[in-house]
Amino acid sequence: MLTVALIGRPNVGKSTIFNRLVGKKVALVHNEPGVTRDRRFGTARIADLTFSVIDTPGVEASHAPKSTELLAKSLWQQTEHALEGADLMIFVLDGREGLTAIDKDFAKRIRRLSKPCLVVVNKSEAKMAEPTLEEARTLGFGSPVPFSAEHGEGMNLLYEVLAPFHDEALKKEIPAAPVEEEVQKPLNIAIVGRPNAGKSTLINQIIKEDRFLTGPKAGLTRDTQSVLFEWEGRPVELFDTAGLRKKAKVIETLEKMSARESKRAIQFAEAVCLVLDATTPLEKQDLSIARHVVEEGRILLIVLNKIDLVEDLDAFLKEMRLRIAENIPQVIQLPMVHISALAGRNIDKIFIKLFELYETWNQRISTGRLNTWLAATLGHHPPPLAKGRRIKIRYMTQIKARPPTFVIFISQPKELPESYLRYLKNRIAKDFNLQGVPLRLLPRGGKNPYVSE
Repeated sequence: MLTVALIGRPNVGKSTIFNRLVGKKVALVHNEPGVTRDRRFGTARIADLTFSVIDTPGVEASHAPKSTELLAKSLWQQTEHALEGADLMIFVLDGREGLTAIDKDFAKRIRRLSKPCLVVVNKSEAKMAEPTLEEARTLGFGSPVPFSAEHGEGMNLLYEVLAPFHDEALKKEIPAAPVEEEVQKPLNIAIVGRPNAGKSTLINQIIKEDRFLTGPKAGLTRDTQSVLFEWEGRPVELFDTAGLRKKAKVIETLEKMSARESKRAIQFAEAVCLVLDATTPLEKQDLSIARHVVEEGRILLIVLNKIDLVEDLDAFLKEMRLRIAENIPQVIQLPMVHISALAGRNIDKIFIKLFELYETWNQRISTGRLNTWLAATLGHHPPPLAKGRRIKIRYMTQIKARPPTFVIFISQPKELPESYLRYLKNRIAKDFNLQGVPLRLLPRGGKNPYVSE
C-alpha cells in the first residue's frame, strides 16, 4: 500500500488534511502551533484510492538535527522516522501566509532525501492564495495542488496527482497468502495518568521504538494516539494519552481538548493502565482517575513506574496497597505491578496481569451456580431485619459480563443496608475468583421474574 507523509511547518493544516483524508476527526486540531508532537497513522481514501497517511509534527527552522534543544530535536526525529517509511511526501504550505523562509529551508532538506514530493497549498479557498501557488512552483517539486482541508475543496486534484503513485505501489505489492484462521481482535489498552508519569516512555519500551515523544518536560503528549503490536502472539492496541491534571488547573482550551480525548480513550478501552510516578506522593487526581475507570466498568491495572528510584520497595508497596484499597473499595484486591519503563524492568508483568484480568472480566456464571451459592451464603449470614421484618433475597442472576454484573431480587430493596450489599459483593468476588475487576451487584424489588406462581 502507498504510504504518504504529510510534512511542513507548524499550523499550516497538516492535521486538518489528515482528518479530511481518513474521513474522521482523529487528530487534534487547534489554532496554537505545534499541537501535533507524535506521528499519527491512518488509512486514507479518495474515491477508489486507498493509502496509508502519516501526520507529522510541524518542523521549524530551529528544528534541524543540529539543534541542541531536546524538544525541537525530538520533533525533527519524529518527522525523519515518518519520512523513512514513506513512499511519497506531501509538503503542505499555508496559502494565506505565503512561502516563508522556514518553508524554503525545509524544502532544501527534503530535496536531499531523494523521494518524490508533492506540494499542497492549503487554505486556498480565497484569492489571496494565488501568489503562494505561483511561489510554490519555484521550489522545484512541480505544480502545486490548491487545497482547502477545512472545506474539502481540491480532493479531485489531489486524486489526479496521487493516482500514478498509487498504481505504482500496487504493482510492487506481493499478493498476500489467503488467511484461513479467524483474525483475533486486539485487546484495547489505554495508558493514562498525570503528566510526566512515564506513559510515552512505557509504550516506546513496549514496542521497542521511539514512537512517542518523551522527555523531562511535563505535558509533551497532547493528543491520544494508538499503536498496534503483538505480545506473545496476542494482538494489542495501546493508546497513549495526554496527562490528566486537576480540573481547576486545566485552563487552556487545548488542554481541555486533550483531557477530553484521554477520557474518551478510557471510555472505549477494555483495559486501562494507570501509570503512577513512584517518586511522587499519591494524589487525589490519581484516585480520581482510578475511580473514573472503575465507574466506566473497565479493567484497571495500577502501574507504579520509576520503581528503581524507591529506596525501601517493600514498605512503599505495602503503603500503596493500603491506600488504594482504602480509597477504591469498588474493586476487590485491585491489581498492581511495579516497573521501570526507562530500564525496561518488569514490562512483561503488565501483560501477564492484563490478560489474566481480561479472562476474569469476561467471565459468566450460570444462574444455577449463583443461586446454589446464594442459598448457602444466606444460610451462613442472613440479611438483617427491616422494620421488624426479615429482608428476603429470593433470586440472583448475572445479566452481563465486561464487567460482571449481577441482579438480586429482594422483598425490600431500599431497606437493604449498603454494608450487606458490600458483604455479598466481597463474597462473590472471593468465591467465584472475580477479584481485581469492577463488580456490579444491583438490588431489584419483586419476586423471581422467571417463576410463574
